[in-house]
Amino acid sequence: MDNLLDLKGRIGLVTGAGQGVGRQIALHFAAHRAGGVVVNDFYRERAEAVVREVQAAGVKALAVVGDISDYQAVQQMARQAEQTFGRVDILVNNAGNAGPVTDISSIPPFLESDPASWQTWFGTNLFGVLNLSRALVGGMVQRGYGRVITVISDAGRVGEPHLAVYSAAKAGAAGFMRALAKGVGRANVTVNCVAPGTIQTPATAGLLEDQETLRKILRLYMIRRLGEPSDIANMVLFLASDAAGWVTGQTFPVNGGYSVSV
Repeated sequence: MDNLLDLKGRIGLVTGAGQGVGRQIALHFAAHRAGGVVVNDFYRERAEAVVREVQAAGVKALAVVGDISDYQAVQQMARQAEQTFGRVDILVNNAGNAGPVTDISSIPPFLESDPASWQTWFGTNLFGVLNLSRALVGGMVQRGYGRVITVISDAGRVGEPHLAVYSAAKAGAAGFMRALAKGVGRANVTVNCVAPGTIQTPATAGLLEDQETLRKILRLYMIRRLGEPSDIANMVLFLASDAAGWVTGQTFPVNGGYSVSV
């Protein structure tokens, strides 16, 4: 039987792939016969480090550096990817948090927040998704094949009081994905979301340093451990593969039982 997770030479672009979950998604794609991986990050050195890891696995890779909240920068990234590989078959909107800001341990409560700070959350988590989709999905529709996968958050499904603006931006991205799925499904382009719980990444390192905070978080999970980047990359790989060819418009929680869905 064929390996249903084999990507069959398809080209993937992963945003925010310089570390954490995005890096692992890029490595998963390399391990499952992607034809190429485009690694986006805000910082060149991080993107290029992951490119070297992908190349070490025997797969071609390209670093594209840019702020996904800037549509002009996204258009340039798309041109670079298409000039190198000819197309992008799989778009993974993974970049999150407040863009290059990775430490989420000191976010003020919403009622104490500065409205000027909201834009960074919406810029990365919602407008970045819109920008990449606008730049790349048209080509997928023309070719009659594509996969769009957006990493939202369980905050976007159930709401987190200490991450109110982030929750709103992620919920907006999920709503957009459902609408996009309805618009492009006839062209054999599937569109889905993955909603992680708390994952051990550089973005959560500051939050998880305190052992009492860690114990409080773990009490919320049916499976008494935090998530690993590979837990999310496994689901993204499934949705990117032929195994998920009849799955679209859905949000899949990967959260150790933090929340449940009907």
